[in-house]
Order: sequence, then structure tokens, then C-alpha cells
Amino acid sequence: MTYQQTIDYLYTQLPVFTRVGASAYKADLNNTIELCKRLGNPERKFKTIHVAGTNGKGSTSHMLAAVLQTAGYKTGLYTSPHLKDFRERVRINGEMISEQSVIDFVADHKTDFEEIQPSFFEMTVGLAFDIFAKEQVDIAVIETGLGGRLDSTNIVTPLLSIITNIGWDHMNILGDTLPQIAAEKAGIIKPQIPVIIGEKQDELAEVFIRKADEEGAPLSFASDLFEAKAISQKSKGYDDLLDIEITSLKAQTPNLQSNLQLDLTGSYQLKNVKTVLAAVNELRLQGFTITGDHIKTALSRVKTLTGLHGRWETLSITPLTICDTGHNPEGIREVLNNIASVDFEQLHFVIGIVNDKDSTKVLSMLPKNAIYYFCRPDIPRGLDAETLKQQALSFGLKGSTFTTVKLALAAATQAAAAKDLVFIGGSTFVVAEIV
Repeated sequence: MTYQQTIDYLYTQLPVFTRVGASAYKADLNNTIELCKRLGNPERKFKTIHVAGTNGKGSTSHMLAAVLQTAGYKTGLYTSPHLKDFRERVRINGEMISEQSVIDFVADHKTDFEEIQPSFFEMTVGLAFDIFAKEQVDIAVIETGLGGRLDSTNIVTPLLSIITNIGWDHMNILGDTLPQIAAEKAGIIKPQIPVIIGEKQDELAEVFIRKADEEGAPLSFASDLFEAKAISQKSKGYDDLLDIEITSLKAQTPNLQSNLQLDLTGSYQLKNVKTVLAAVNELRLQGFTITGDHIKTALSRVKTLTGLHGRWETLSITPLTICDTGHNPEGIREVLNNIASVDFEQLHFVIGIVNDKDSTKVLSMLPKNAIYYFCRPDIPRGLDAETLKQQALSFGLKGSTFTTVKLALAAATQAAAAKDLVFIGGSTFVVAEIV
């Protein structure tokens, strides 16, 4: 098969969560364990860092990978979902794996797929681990898909576990209270393996402390170790850098870098930077050589080094056009904080969501004085634009519907004056169609 035929085969033969939702989710690790067993247990052949959380786990994973590869380590990076190309999910030193490696993996293991019947995600985890082992990476940063305890990636025994934060997402799978969701994420905490919680949320901290105590895992909260303050932030060009002042809050925590520049300019990245610095501090204790210069260089070039897109990303200057993949209430709250920091006259909001999300929480947060362009992301789970418009009307949000994301963006761009702001978001899959 060609590369495209291989990808088509995977999408048609294996249940894909991003397309069909919860029915594709396998609530145990059996398929992944069996597939990796047939692959010779590649996950045991390289070091890993395991990253979970509701928001920020993708950015944190990319930042950590950028730091490690800048420090000279051959670094694997596994993330999901992808925006444009399936191979974005599996990178080595920032480079996507080859099309041929995907073709070969599927051709070699088609019989295994037919016997095990893994989900698309389970297959992708097997592919990533197999390639990282064959390429002999020094370390791989592994992002969970969703949850943690039953996530396919949770067969690794990492050097370090990271949980960025807890918020409302995937409640139909993970639970309908924040402590339940936190308990699922805490499932990546392993015996004696250090764990860093990025954001200390008072009502949930005990969930992590209790689990860490049960496992004998040393635990720290990044927000207790570092303070990160934006010195300057502008959203006027393609190459913006967020200037950050870092303060160490504990004497025993070395001040890794007092000032940094980050090429991911969303204000929410301040939380993620603290998590990355806490992780680097732990890796240094485990013998990794990572200097202040490595950190400074890496964080100023995360997008270049790792290919990360869609995080408060400027797409155009006139009118100022920005996209962000934030899609749950906490993510949207951060988006709205960023929008509030921009100087503009009228907000044009291009929005689409998926049909298995509780849209009411998000819609209730959105500004009523924006002009909305409702659209449907081009996946089976995409919520019909007219349905979204009617739901939005009940919250006082007004606008027009469009059959595609690109048509919605074109209409917003045409309607916007030079000093207006066009924002595109609501779903990762909306952003995927325009970056």
C-alpha cells in the first residue's frame, strides 16, 4: 500500500476516537499489552517521561522535548491528536517519522491488528514505541491520550510522571466530578517514580497526595516551586516571544533560569513553564545534563524544534487572526483571558465543536458582543452548525452558520476591519483545518 492507502486502511479498519468518540475507547490495557508483547516489548527499551492532564499536556510535552533535544539527547515525542499529518504524533528530535516507517509497520503487523483488533490509538502507541526502540532514542516524552489509569500509554515505567492539571473534559468516560477525573489521571503514578503536579488545585491536591503516598512516589507541585510572571506579551506578529520572569519559591530548588523567552505566547503557558522547570530540576537530579542555556534556547524555539502549532498562534496580522485549540471550559477561560489582553475594536469568533461535548459550559462563558461564525468541523463527531447556532442563541450569542470552517473564516476575515480581531477555536479539529 501507499502511505495514503495505509492511513485510509487504519481509519477504516480501526475505531478512531477523534472521529467516532467514546465507542472507540478501550477501557483496559489488554490490547496494548498484547500488541507490545508481539513487538518484543519495545516500551522497555528506552527511558520515558509520562505526561497527563486535562489542559497543557501537549504544550508541556513539546517544551520538555525541545529542552531535551537541545541538551543533546536523542528525544522521542509521542502526542495526539494530530492537526494535519498522522506522523505529527510520532517525532524524533522534532522530525516526523517517515511515511515508509508507517507503511512498513502496518504491513508487518496487519495480521496482529486483525487478531487483536486494537483501536487506532492503541495501534499508534505500538507504532511509536516500536520506532523509538528501533531508533534507540535516549528518552521519549509520552503524552496520554485521555485519562491516565486506563490510557494505552500507561504501560510505560517512566523516570518521571507529570500531571499538568484537572478540568472538565471527557466526563462520559472519566467521571462527572473533578475528583473522579483526578483519580483517573492519578492512575499514571507508579511505585517510587517521582511525580510532578503542574497546577495545585486545593480541592484536588489530596487525590494526588494520597495516591503518591500509596505508591511511595515522591510528589511535588510545580506551582509551589516556581512563580512565573509575564514581563511583556504582544500579539502583533508571527514571531512573538513571551518574556517571563521566573522566581524560585523554595531554597532547595535551584533557580534554573531567572528570565526566559517563550515562543508560545498564550498566558496559560506560564503554568506550563513552571511544570517544565520542575521536570528539568528532577531530571537533573537523575543525572541529566541540562544547562540554563539549553532551557533558554529551547523555550524560545519550541515551535521550530518540535513542530507545535495551534496554541494561541497568530495566523495573520491585518486583521489580526489568532487560533487556539482550547476546547473545554478551562481551556476556553484561558483563551478569553488572552483575548482580553489584545487591543481590538470588534471580535469575530469562528467556532465549531464536537457533538459529544457539553457545549453549555463553554457557550455560557463566551462574550455576547462578539460576532459569531458557526461551523462544523469536518469529522463525524462534528456538531451541526445550525444546532450550535441555536444552542448559542439561548446564551445571547448571535451570528451566521457556514458549511465549512474555511468558509466561516473567509467570511470573518472579509467582515473584519483592520483593527478587529478574528479568533478561530472551540475544537482542536476546527484549528486543524486552518493551520
